[in-house]
Amino acid sequence: MDKGVIMASVEMDVERGARERAGTLVPVLLSGGAGSRLWPLSREQYPKQLLRIAGERTMIQETALRVADPSLFGCPIVVCNHEHRFAIAEQMQEVGVTPSRIVLEPLGRNTAPAIAVAAQAALQDDPDALLLVLPADHVVLDQGRFCLAVEAATAAAREGYLVTFGILPTGPETGYGYIKAGAALPGLPGAHKVDSFVEKPDRGLAEAYVAGGEHYWNSGMFLFRAATLLEELARHAPDVLEGVAQVMPKSVRDLDFLRLDKDAFAAVPSIAIDVAVMERTDKAVVIPADLGWTDVGAWSALWEIGKKDAAGNVLLGDVVAVDSRNNLVRSEGMLTAVVGLDNAVVVVTEDAVLVAHRDKVQEVKQVVDQLKRATRPEATTNKTVYRPWGHYTGVHADEGFQVKRITVLPGRSLSLQYHHHRSEHWVVVHGTAHVRVGDEELVVKANESVYIPREAVHRLENRGDHPLHLIEVQVGGYLGEDDIVRLQDVYGRS
Repeated sequence: MDKGVIMASVEMDVERGARERAGTLVPVLLSGGAGSRLWPLSREQYPKQLLRIAGERTMIQETALRVADPSLFGCPIVVCNHEHRFAIAEQMQEVGVTPSRIVLEPLGRNTAPAIAVAAQAALQDDPDALLLVLPADHVVLDQGRFCLAVEAATAAAREGYLVTFGILPTGPETGYGYIKAGAALPGLPGAHKVDSFVEKPDRGLAEAYVAGGEHYWNSGMFLFRAATLLEELARHAPDVLEGVAQVMPKSVRDLDFLRLDKDAFAAVPSIAIDVAVMERTDKAVVIPADLGWTDVGAWSALWEIGKKDAAGNVLLGDVVAVDSRNNLVRSEGMLTAVVGLDNAVVVVTEDAVLVAHRDKVQEVKQVVDQLKRATRPEATTNKTVYRPWGHYTGVHADEGFQVKRITVLPGRSLSLQYHHHRSEHWVVVHGTAHVRVGDEELVVKANESVYIPREAVHRLENRGDHPLHLIEVQVGGYLGEDDIVRLQDVYGRS
């Protein structure tokens, strides 16, 4: 090995050792939101952080890769809804990121309990650990400035401060909270004491904030020592800390996951970290930064960061625009055409279409609320449903039957199961299925089919190297997903 390479390796090891002695910087990826303002693409069952909304990778993948340099960061902790556990584990594997823990929340309790759990978990590995808390659904376009801001925040955190990142506003945004920066901290370049946190302002106040130059958007990103955060929780929100202290001993390892006890976690107060600690502590510090940041909180944000044509349109998918300007038009499948349309958002999915003025997209959440009140499945459930073995898409349903497209990933299998109320017909269209029906083992190839009688114990496997595709026709008096009796399941669902 070249001597220069050896010396560089030794120097890197020394630097890494010094960092570890000073506390490992542990990214904490918060993945609990539903992203309802990005309906119909983002829904509770499969929210925006799991989708390829702003690039070729999903938002949580981009966030994980942002902090994947092992010379700077430790292995991340992911905190997520338990329903998303397999999708997140697979997405992390796709980009070569191995979390130290994927913490499963049985229900949402806001950010303070989630961060407190992560802090206690990180301290089990390193008593000097620092946490870099990142929502999993944000976009950061300037990685270099992001790392510089993290470096400045790390220095302040090691001095005992709780650091938040303030984003240099590009306009009078009324959808964000603001942070007013106070005096600069001597010896900590770029760091300012927090003067105050401000709720989302009206237009006039937002314009005054931008003109004054002392206010920054509240990014929801933080950096602090895990121990300091818990100390401040004990001082300002002891009920949160006491509740989390009851949760951790009752939590259990489940495959690659840390599953929080449902009853204990439900008893923890639901409160944001801003309200529980940051607005009350005298240790709050802000690092102003210009990162090319957006929280992608509404469709207008994707128009702002998207690649525009000569007429200012962001066109994604099979889209045609005629005499139209400054629109976001996105189709997830069918041809979508707009004519004479300006300043609008049009989103087409398999089962819903959204048309909104760009200035009104914050109100999309009201559509979701109406759909929920009407118990419409489109409020929360996508046409395509993801499972640990692959996914299925509803094609057609009517009284007594429904048709699905099923994809089973290589090396995966469905649970050993049976149904009380339905029979199933499977037609393989690509790949080879290994099927168990009762005591019989079958190999079903493309253009062949198999019948699964009601009450028959069965399993579907893909032992090949490519995805297995089939059409499933269900027939019966009840076709709900809860008519699955699992006898064995490699994913721990039986």
